Amino acid sequence: MTLEKPVIKCESVYKIFGSNPEKMLENNSGNVDPKAFQEEGYIVGVNNASFEVSKGEILVVMGLSGSGKSTLLRCISRLTEATAGKIYIDGQDLLSLKGKELIELRRNKMGMVFQSFALLPHKTVLENIAFPLQIKGIKTNESVSKALEMVKLVGLEGRENYFPRELSGGQQQRVGIARSLAVEPDIWFLDEPFSALDPLIRKEMQDEFLRLQSSLKKTILFVTHDFDEALKLADRIAIMKDGIIEQLDTPANIVLSPATEYVKKFTQEVPREKVLKIESVMDEKNDKNNLSDFTVSKDAIIETVAEKILGQEKSVSVVDNNNNTVGVINPAKIIRILFGENKSE
Repeated sequence: MTLEKPVIKCESVYKIFGSNPEKMLENNSGNVDPKAFQEEGYIVGVNNASFEVSKGEILVVMGLSGSGKSTLLRCISRLTEATAGKIYIDGQDLLSLKGKELIELRRNKMGMVFQSFALLPHKTVLENIAFPLQIKGIKTNESVSKALEMVKLVGLEGRENYFPRELSGGQQQRVGIARSLAVEPDIWFLDEPFSALDPLIRKEMQDEFLRLQSSLKKTILFVTHDFDEALKLADRIAIMKDGIIEQLDTPANIVLSPATEYVKKFTQEVPREKVLKIESVMDEKNDKNNLSDFTVSKDAIIETVAEKILGQEKSVSVVDNNNNTVGVINPAKIIRILFGENKSE
């Protein structure tokens, strides 16, 4: 069995801002001390980042303002040129691509959504979504037909002929998402796409994003400063500080086993039930179990099913993707996790 190649691969990627960053990096043999570099007039954006993103994975890059998260995304999309390192997209050396090759890769493989919606104010919803298709040379009838599909996908039916000024913030961001998906990108870059939205609309858009991803299965690099958002959306999270990836792991492992004191600051207030799956706390099934008719998936996050489990008088069967019973979970155990001994561990 051959392992599938990663869709995105970064090897020792650096981004240093300043007059001659390549020389500065070479003189220090790749050992970057942000404070020392700053004293010399250089700003460290990304410091020796190495990681891979698999097909269909959501990697959330999370950090506070100035951590380097957006700079890293811009390096991988080549909106910003990396100072050093290697970046591969589907095995292709991104940094070696010139002019037309890079434009073609962006047009055909990459979709991008940013915090600012950047909609064209004089174009309708439908025209905004069809615009990148028309740039690619797709005929008007075909581009409009595809744009209508995208309108339906993001739930904007009936607003096709609205102008951006007639839409709410959440609706405008849906147009931005639809426009980026219209070109059917393999890779989706999202940089703080929901941070300018009100909390309720942001939650709605996060749910919408997960709904879309469940059917589209894109390879996604998602940037945020919101740890709760990262926990909700990510398959894995990369936490950045001063350009360095402090830890890259699953949400559960980051919360349960923070690698550094910095990471621990984000995780110490996070309830375990937000990240733990039922599988991690279930008991073995035996013939003596008196079970409820209700079942729960082994992959369910405890928080999402706790209320239903607590509504059962008997233990609940835990099932796999094929609906085979792989364990049991007792309501009393859920109570202990939510309110008891595991709460402060």
